[in-house]
Amino acid sequence: MGMHIRDERQMKALTGLSQAQFNRLLPVFSDIYQATQQQTYAKGIESGTRRRKPGGGCKGKLPTMADKLLFVLYYYKTYPTFDVLGTQFEMARSKANENLHKLSPILYETLVCLELMPYRALATPEELKAALHGMDHLLIDATERAYHRSTDDAKQRKHYSGKKTAYAEKYGHVPA
Repeated sequence: MGMHIRDERQMKALTGLSQAQFNRLLPVFSDIYQATQQQTYAKGIESGTRRRKPGGGCKGKLPTMADKLLFVLYYYKTYPTFDVLGTQFEMARSKANENLHKLSPILYETLVCLELMPYRALATPEELKAALHGMDHLLIDATERAYHRSTDDAKQRKHYSGKKTAYAEKYGHVPA
């Protein structure tokens, strides 16, 4: 069931991590997952919607914690479509989507807990300046994207980049 990793090279190719790094994440991921399940169970008891205990019901396609962690790491390393993700883990694309949305916050919390992710988001330019105090350079990676051109003249001017055509950019030709 699920995906079988043959060796260290395949582990890195599919998850971006070595086996040792994966093993470091696993117990923390497992603890956070269990705590999340317990919270969900407690909320279900309070609201009266809970029908069975955690672990009850039919078994999913990701039976172990290692399977769950592998699933979410594989997604973020390769960004497959849900059809491909589902096929790789022998589940319907809707279940692949559902599992990803359930496991992503748990991976995020795991990375924050292990201090592998920033612990805060910056809400204002002032907070960014304070965080960058003492740094000389800041590189920002941005992608220019096409969008539907507004028929309202004022809105169109606000978004105009100065480029005459997308043709020159796309094919590398310089307009005369």
